[in-house]
Amino acid sequence: MGCFQSTARKQFPGHEDPVILASQTAFSVSEVEALFELFKSISSSVIDDGLINKTHEEFQLALFKNRKKENLFANRIFDLFDVKRKGVIDFGDFVRSLNVFHPNAPQEDKIDFSFKLYDLDSTGFIERQEVKQMLIALLCENEMKLADETIEIILDKERKVYPTVTYHANHKKCLLILTFLEADVNQDGRIDKSEWQNFVSQNPSLLKIMTLPYLRDITTTFPSFVFNSEVDEIAT
Repeated sequence: MGCFQSTARKQFPGHEDPVILASQTAFSVSEVEALFELFKSISSSVIDDGLINKTHEEFQLALFKNRKKENLFANRIFDLFDVKRKGVIDFGDFVRSLNVFHPNAPQEDKIDFSFKLYDLDSTGFIERQEVKQMLIALLCENEMKLADETIEIILDKERKVYPTVTYHANHKKCLLILTFLEADVNQDGRIDKSEWQNFVSQNPSLLKIMTLPYLRDITTTFPSFVFNSEVDEIAT
């Protein structure tokens, strides 16, 4: 049985040795194996091809606890997970990319990933138009629609508008957008990597969205995914 299961895993597209993946991430071997079961569940939800693509609502459900079809942040995270730029995520990519959300992942990695997350056009800068795009998406998620003039006022940091927006939206990421333009220290209309690093260092709460607490021990969060490990844990 064990040999069959091991052979099946090796034939699974993108499957990699859990020992190697554990050595490259904050996950233990047993947690990598639990992630494999989670990955199989997600990847087989539409087409059982061993890969995750953007049409899989389970990708959003597993990471963000919702099935909303249009989610700018979920789509952007998918793009960043898709390191091979093939429009799909294999298991190795899934584990290595998900590692940045682990509570024990280095803060530097979280800062770097968060910058890429908001740099929608991958230009190396977080620009005003990207901030506007994120704000509109977040308002839509909360079933709100504001006039373009009001959104422009928000982006121009008119504080008197903030209470109305944050009260109705009630969304942590909305608060993030309403404050992070302060990171544009040189006032050139865009935030570079250095400005972002300094701003996040002064406002560490902004990185809360970069941590999924249940990843600390996914084997107890998803007990149904716990199986007899095929390998011994790496000695620590």
